[in-house]
Amino acid sequence: MATRVLYFAYGSNMLSERLCSRVPSAQVIGRARLEDWRLVFNKRSRDGSAKANLTASLGDTTWGVLYEVDAQDLNKLDKIEGGYQRISVQICKPDGEKVTAATYVSTDVVDNQTAYEWYKNMVIAGAREHGLPQDYIAYLEGFPSQPSTTS
Repeated sequence: MATRVLYFAYGSNMLSERLCSRVPSAQVIGRARLEDWRLVFNKRSRDGSAKANLTASLGDTTWGVLYEVDAQDLNKLDKIEGGYQRISVQICKPDGEKVTAATYVSTDVVDNQTAYEWYKNMVIAGAREHGLPQDYIAYLEGFPSQPSTTS
């Protein structure tokens, strides 16, 4: 039996359909939060836009979705998440339990924090799918975005 590990998604991978199409072993554990980190859209993307990223920020909270995946699928995620580095973080589950999970951060950042509309909408759809707090969804909705012809 494959070893299972926890993965914290905070960007487009919050959308179950997207992550499961990339990593079929993914199973939703539920919504969770990462303390002292803030979600920003500043990861440089090959398509000229900015993607979701984390920046250390005392007192801030990033909400996301905790998944369980087969350990060998982390290597697949590493390739999919090009330009990000996998790190281990302490995640708070809704019941207050703290668990260690893998997530991704990038140091390849841009000043212009504008995501494509399709991407931002995918992040928001994932947040809604998993019932993240309404004020957090409003925070996501407040980021600027730009039209794109690709998705």
